[in-house]
Amino acid sequence: MTNATPQRILVIHGPNLNLLGKRDPTLYGSETLEQINARLAAIGHDLGFDVVCKQSNIEGDIVELVHSARGAFGGIVINPAGYSHTSVVIRDALLAVGIPAVEVHLSNLYAREEFRRVSLTGAVTRGVVSGFKSGSYEWGLRALIQIIEGK
Repeated sequence: MTNATPQRILVIHGPNLNLLGKRDPTLYGSETLEQINARLAAIGHDLGFDVVCKQSNIEGDIVELVHSARGAFGGIVINPAGYSHTSVVIRDALLAVGIPAVEVHLSNLYAREEFRRVSLTGAVTRGVVSGFKSGSYEWGLRALIQIIEGK
C-alpha cells in the first residue's frame, strides 16, 4: 500500500480466546493470544496497515467494538468464537457498520459438532477462514487487506 497514513484494521477476539496456549492445543494450537496479536501486527505493518487487536468474553462488549470500527477502521477480522452460532446482535452490528469483515476460526467448524456448522455472523462477512489454527487469522487478515485494496 502506498498511502502515507496506514489504514487501520480491527481484530476482535471473542470468548475464551484469552486462554489460547492453555486450552486444548490439539484443537486450537499452542500459540497464545499475545503471540497471534504480535504476528498480525507485524504482517499488517509490512503491508502498510495498523492492526489493533481486542478481546472480550462479553457479547455486548463485542458489539461495542464492532460499532467503534465505523469511521475508524477500514475493516474487521473477527473470531466471535461460540457467539458465531448464537449471536444475532453481533451479526446485526456487523451489518450496521457497513465496513468489510472477515470471520476466522482456529478449528475446522465442519469437523466439529453439528451446531457449530452454522455461523450467523459468518453469513454477513465477506468470507470465513476456518481450521488452520492461528494461520486462519493470518489468511483472514491478508484476505481483508486485499478486499480493502480492491484486489
